[in-house]
Amino acid sequence: MVRDLYALTKPPFFDPPRSGKGKGSDGASELDRIVRAFHNSAQCERANRGLTGRRDALERGWEDFTSEQKGRWSGDALARAKHLDYTMRTALYEGHIGRGCSAYGACERNIVALSIRNRGRGQCTGRQGCRFAGDFQGVSSSVSQYNIWDEFLTQISGLTSCFLRDDLGSGGNPQSADYYAKIQAMYAQNLGDVERILYGSDADLANLFPGTPMADMLALRHYYHAPAMGKCFPGYPRVEYVSGAVASKGSDFALIANSRIEVGDKVGGDYPFREFRFAEEADGDRVEIRNSYPGFLVDGRKVDLRPASGCVPYGIPRGCETGTVGRYRKTPSWLSSGKPLELKCHLTDRGASCDGRGSSKTVSVGGRCDKEMRPVARVN
Repeated sequence: MVRDLYALTKPPFFDPPRSGKGKGSDGASELDRIVRAFHNSAQCERANRGLTGRRDALERGWEDFTSEQKGRWSGDALARAKHLDYTMRTALYEGHIGRGCSAYGACERNIVALSIRNRGRGQCTGRQGCRFAGDFQGVSSSVSQYNIWDEFLTQISGLTSCFLRDDLGSGGNPQSADYYAKIQAMYAQNLGDVERILYGSDADLANLFPGTPMADMLALRHYYHAPAMGKCFPGYPRVEYVSGAVASKGSDFALIANSRIEVGDKVGGDYPFREFRFAEEADGDRVEIRNSYPGFLVDGRKVDLRPASGCVPYGIPRGCETGTVGRYRKTPSWLSSGKPLELKCHLTDRGASCDGRGSSKTVSVGGRCDKEMRPVARVN
């Protein structure tokens, strides 16, 4: 029999039922008003009723909403609003949500939007999801480029939710109010900048990212986001990531899925193992090893014990100051082929909680040794 089935680490994400409360926003621009109208629409709500197929359901929702609203707004405005919505969703969830409305977090989101802008304007390629010039929807929601849009992550993250609904946030479900208020504040913080990034001029880009040569700015399509990259643990040479394997103990069986294990010495063709868990904390990865399956042996065909390639402290190059190393990350092959950029943003900083009074701040993101995010231009 199956002794233990893999359980989701997070529950599926669903917007709470409508409360009928809350006050709608006037919107900062026409495109913002359209995006907010979509989030409040039945089409957006239908897109998130099911657990699976949410990416496709959101696209159908926007198609149905556009057909219904053509008499209210122009076709061009509706199309631009859809592309803005997708870009904002990707920028919010590609960035570190824990940074909230800090200046670094907001600059990070602007950089994600800039990379989407460049992939959809002037450098449109099918392998990056671009179907036509200005296809920011296709570029920003390509699963091969942004794994946040894959089937599993759309189930648990809220990426495809209607998070701008009027009755959410401070006026909505009390159990969810803090989350929605924060994500709405992050959206509002970046909205104006992202509109200018997607639909503005080169002068707008120069104003938003002062000091960066325009040629480099327009050549930026990639970034290395270390916290989200592949995890590796060189101090634990017998740690293995298992996407799916069966472990057995006599007539009992356990399914090991999407988990890391530390394996012992081989017994016949299989391995004894212990659970290898870690938590990402500010100063590094905190490791915990549990003997949750005493006597069980995992299928040896799922274990290769090959050392991780490209595994370096914090994912940054040699010569960078790391201090005491708290985590290691894998680096992709393209990272060294481009030109690392350090971009500056001048923004209002409202803190990680998004409830600060706000102060004007200039912040830098990137450069060769940034442990959090490294924009890279001219990748081969």
